Amino acid sequence: MSTFTPRTPHPGIVYPDSDGQPMAENTLQFQWIVTIKENLDAAFRDRPDVFVAGDLFWYPVEGDNKTRTAPDAMVAIGRPKGYRGSYMQWLEGDVPPQVVFEVLSPGNSGPEMVRKRGFYERFGVREYYVYDPDDDTLEGWIRHGDTLEKIPDMAGWVSPLLGIRFDTSTTPLTIYKPDGSRFRTFDEIDRDNQALARDNQALARERDAAVRQAAESQERARQLEARLRELGLEP
Repeated sequence: MSTFTPRTPHPGIVYPDSDGQPMAENTLQFQWIVTIKENLDAAFRDRPDVFVAGDLFWYPVEGDNKTRTAPDAMVAIGRPKGYRGSYMQWLEGDVPPQVVFEVLSPGNSGPEMVRKRGFYERFGVREYYVYDPDDDTLEGWIRHGDTLEKIPDMAGWVSPLLGIRFDTSTTPLTIYKPDGSRFRTFDEIDRDNQALARDNQALARERDAAVRQAAESQERARQLEARLRELGLEP
């Protein structure tokens, strides 16, 4: 599998990896950011040419360390997996993240979100999704020419680039991977793993009991044969 090897960026210019701001303002927002990012990673685990990141600075312009943003989750198709302190587009074959996700918190203002959408529109994002976990509302935009146009109905919408499906009929929102399995939280995965471990332990106990019973039956048969021979009978 190919991996990304960073090289020295534009000399003399520092491109910070962090602005000191928190990734999330509350536990619900954080859970959704992690769930989306990690499930996207899992969905494209076997695709070495799909890079997924969360809360990673994206610098679209070489030599400009002020023009930047950090999407809650982003997907760059055609870029190798691997460590990055930030996503410097000129080091990535000039490939922008094509799909971006934002998860709202109460602190996100209307003007801020308009500014973010303008950034994504300007620098080549092809699909943009905004989820508000407090209101359980989902909005999406898709590129037509030079603009991001709002998707009129997100019910059952399937991302053209990622193949994931959004089910807005559930509360909260359910997202499905291309293989039909749904996005799950770490807690759900952990509970499933614990249940699987308990099932495996029960199966192991049943197998051990069956082995013991078979051994005991063989021993009883051996003892019976020996007793019959003592009596002069051929078993």
